[in-house]
Amino acid sequence: MKNKNKTIIVAEISANHNQDIEIAYKTIIAAKEAGADAVKIQTYTPDSITIDCNKPYFMTRENGLWSGQTLYSLYKKACTPYEWHEELFKFAKENDIVLFSTPFDIEAVDFLEKLGNPIYKIASFELVDVNLIQHAAKFGKPMIMSTGIANENEISDAIKSCHDAGNNDITLLQCTSEYPATLDNANLCMIPEMSKRFNVKTGLSDHTIGMIASLTAVSLGACLIEKHFTIDRKLGGPDSAFSIEPSELKELIFNIREVEKSIGIVDYSPSYKDEGRKYKRSLFVVKDLLKDEIFTVENVKSIRPGNGISPKYLYDVLGKKAKCNIERGTPLSFDLID
Repeated sequence: MKNKNKTIIVAEISANHNQDIEIAYKTIIAAKEAGADAVKIQTYTPDSITIDCNKPYFMTRENGLWSGQTLYSLYKKACTPYEWHEELFKFAKENDIVLFSTPFDIEAVDFLEKLGNPIYKIASFELVDVNLIQHAAKFGKPMIMSTGIANENEISDAIKSCHDAGNNDITLLQCTSEYPATLDNANLCMIPEMSKRFNVKTGLSDHTIGMIASLTAVSLGACLIEKHFTIDRKLGGPDSAFSIEPSELKELIFNIREVEKSIGIVDYSPSYKDEGRKYKRSLFVVKDLLKDEIFTVENVKSIRPGNGISPKYLYDVLGKKAKCNIERGTPLSFDLID
């Protein structure tokens, strides 16, 4: 998946299919029509993430979107059925949009390999599972890893797991593992910091409401933005509250492309479009001069526009003689200096 000189936009379906494959199909089409570069799903069963147990360890937080249930029951409602996967990959290919997945265990990786999954995304809570990461990385495909709950050593271990598998195509996503996340916890300065610290590409898995975080991330150098996506928040579901709808995704992508235009490229050479350069300062003769008259600060000045020689030559010119008569308002050039 490449988008030269542009931020890659990934629409995360997650649980927003609501266990209805027709909604999944419609979501893939809506993401493409909004301008997304790729759509992502998740590959797991409740048993591949946790166990069916109601001990306190296995309960969701007391407050928040998913409160009052076991992890098992939440994942049972949120998972993308395995029997859908082949059809979803086929559908995405037929409609010319990249589809890839987040595997949550080694068996899921092997299952996805049979389907030709082109990219592997590692979720924040799995970043500490170095065995899973190394297994996925060994297939040589791009590795995208969210860092939401990881510390520096755990991020280093995850990157090392990729390297040990011979895979250097790594993108770290700054991520706040709150649902939804608040802007004051987004900590987007980590995007350029992680790129420098770990020598990898970086981006954002954005769980905030709205588009401020994503736009800011692009301005800070994010090469990829992942955003949860639904065709309609009114459909409900575990992730709907912090997901964006098609019109919002389209607006986000438009604004990201505008931000990219404003960022431009590193280029110190003058732009051929920059008409303003002709109004830069240069040296002009500001009093009529006769041949052999001396150039002084009274008759030569640095003024606009830029038709004369550079002001940096002023002190080289002073004290020299005029080669011919020069009228006031003539741009000074070296062939006028004796």
